[in-house]
Amino acid sequence: QVQLVESGGGLVQTGGSLRLSCAASGFFFDLYALAWFRQAPGKERELVAHLNNRETIYAHSVQGRFTASRDKVKRAMFLQMTSLKPEDTAMYYCARYVRGNYYHPAAFDLWGQGTQVTVSS
Repeated sequence: QVQLVESGGGLVQTGGSLRLSCAASGFFFDLYALAWFRQAPGKERELVAHLNNRETIYAHSVQGRFTASRDKVKRAMFLQMTSLKPEDTAMYYCARYVRGNYYHPAAFDLWGQGTQVTVSS
């Protein structure tokens, strides 16, 4: 089964930390760039972090606070979030890149179901 499954979301206070996981299956994990996106109610889906073979690109709003990584053995991607703010509240998705501008969701052909992150205060 070709899929991405996110986990690790939850409710946290301002300044707290969370670690999100994205488990991949059914495809050649090492051959694809991956990304984290997020979407708040009434907002456009936005890129959080994009991981390719050269570098990891972060949104300005999370740079210095979030760290994305991937584990080839576990076939998983992670997002370590620290110093969380209420504006980080959103549904977080992992996605598989296929072609095009990686800032746009249309460049990704496979998505997880999402995991909710809510930051209070």
